[in-house]
Amino acid sequence: MKDGSFRVYIDESGDEGFVFNPDGSGSSRWLVLSAVVVRKKNDLALVRMLENVRALLGKAHKKELHFRELKHEQRVPYVKQIASAQIKTVSILIHKPSLRDPEKFQSEKFLLYRYASRYLLERVSWLCRDKHNPGEGNGRADVIFSNRSIMSYKDLTDYLQMLRTKSDPMKVRIDWNVIDPESVSAVDHAKLAGLQIADAVASSFYYAVNLNRYGEIEDKYARVLLPHCYRHKNVALGYGLKFWPEEFQKLKSANPHIAIFADKVNS
Repeated sequence: MKDGSFRVYIDESGDEGFVFNPDGSGSSRWLVLSAVVVRKKNDLALVRMLENVRALLGKAHKKELHFRELKHEQRVPYVKQIASAQIKTVSILIHKPSLRDPEKFQSEKFLLYRYASRYLLERVSWLCRDKHNPGEGNGRADVIFSNRSIMSYKDLTDYLQMLRTKSDPMKVRIDWNVIDPESVSAVDHAKLAGLQIADAVASSFYYAVNLNRYGEIEDKYARVLLPHCYRHKNVALGYGLKFWPEEFQKLKSANPHIAIFADKVNS
């Protein structure tokens, strides 16, 4: 979008499966969808930042970065570089075992992803609406998903068009002055620095909530990135961090390890 004001890069961590084995194997318990929001005028700075990360980690020029493939000692300086950038983040964190009707999400492919995308774009639209500077474009956002080869993004844009034309505006709260379904696209992860950064953000929050097979989490990356979470009136829960399907406090009672967020995101 030529006159847009923001670029929004989106990627996910976790899967959409529902096979939860007692030993912790099988499907991930959490699905995390994250957006990195940057003003268009600062977009090129993300390219330079990623080049600095590659140099720091000893990676080849333009080598695509996958957060999961890096060692812990490489991930930490990577997220610290991200934390130095002029960005905001929004993440939707879905605890799949808490879904009341999992059969609904198993019967239709990518339905859970579309739900997550809706919640994510609601909050992205509020952020862009509230942070738009007059004179910096028309306030709209170019939304770029990391391409999933198994999924049709036309289905996603059709879903957004349906939400815009047929849904109850009290239930679907996307600000359509910011998000135009026609300006939603999907690009291969390797082609854009912003998508590789979104991968790092989504993975960072995933590692902070999803217990591994040994019952452990790694929350250091998320702690580094938390100051960049979108806040409304100094509150991140429900804005830059949206837990679903339950409210945070209810999820915390069943997942006490996520209490790390309680004292970090509302100050």
